[in-house]
Amino acid sequence: MLFSLLNVPPASASTAAGSGGAGAPGAGAGLAAAGVPAAARVPKRRPHVLREGAARALFGTAAALSIAAVALICLFLLANGVPAMAEIGLPEFLFGTTWRPANDLYGIFPMIVGSLYVTAGAMIVGVPGGLLTALYLSRFARGRTGSFLRSGVELLAGIPSVVYGFFGLVIIVPFVRLLGPGTGLSVLAASLILGIMILPTVITVAQSALDAVPARYYEGALALGVDHEHAVFKVVAPAAASGIMAAIVLGLGRAIGETMAVVMVAGNMPIIPDSLLSGVRTMTANIVLEMGYAADLHREALIATGVVLFVFILLITICLLYTSPSPRDCS
Repeated sequence: MLFSLLNVPPASASTAAGSGGAGAPGAGAGLAAAGVPAAARVPKRRPHVLREGAARALFGTAAALSIAAVALICLFLLANGVPAMAEIGLPEFLFGTTWRPANDLYGIFPMIVGSLYVTAGAMIVGVPGGLLTALYLSRFARGRTGSFLRSGVELLAGIPSVVYGFFGLVIIVPFVRLLGPGTGLSVLAASLILGIMILPTVITVAQSALDAVPARYYEGALALGVDHEHAVFKVVAPAAASGIMAAIVLGLGRAIGETMAVVMVAGNMPIIPDSLLSGVRTMTANIVLEMGYAADLHREALIATGVVLFVFILLITICLLYTSPSPRDCS
């Protein structure tokens, strides 16, 4: 009955069936003999292949746009900052100790020193506490305690910079004022507030790196008779060293690039600080305070300050990336 409907002789159909059990050639011959069009026998392109191609194109476009944005920023900084450095003179610009635009004096050395002091103080305050907190959240905190602390870290990351500045102005500055002479607007106050501000960045990135360490590292240490604390600090933490270094780099970038909170608690004096209780002006604060009314060479000198800040961050990142251990070394 079936053979009569297909208008195929029984012998041909049986031959096609017998040869088609091994693969496509017999089946294709049978379909051709049955009068099926060739276009219907060609397999259509699967939809998921098209979706993968579209997603690949979308992701590639996003990556290209990101690279283009970074390149445009670098081009803008170099095109506007390098001519100012050439006009002022690179040694006078980088190592001059007097910033007085009214007299065409553009020495940013006090701001460079101030930025380094404040950033170093912030790293001393924020990095140890951030890394220990990340270790606790990743390997020790359980249940409601861990959830509560993680929520607190996320909330800390969402607080605006100006709120940190108000907190420093109302709480930290009066405390610093009790430690010695001065108004409290100082390197120490700026370092303390920046140390608090970089905590969410350091904690989040370091915790992600610790959570990504394979469980077999920890289990192998326990199998060798090591207790929980030694397994965490001697095995898990070194295995996450590259991620921890990334957390430090990101915290460093956040500290050296912060502006609003520093403007509110640092004192903003363009002098080289001689103690932790001295006022200070960072490079970012200098740009924010004077860009609103700057013009001509003054404005270009501020952009050149941004170039110096960009080079500082780039050099620090490269140094830390080259000195961080590889996963093979840690394992």
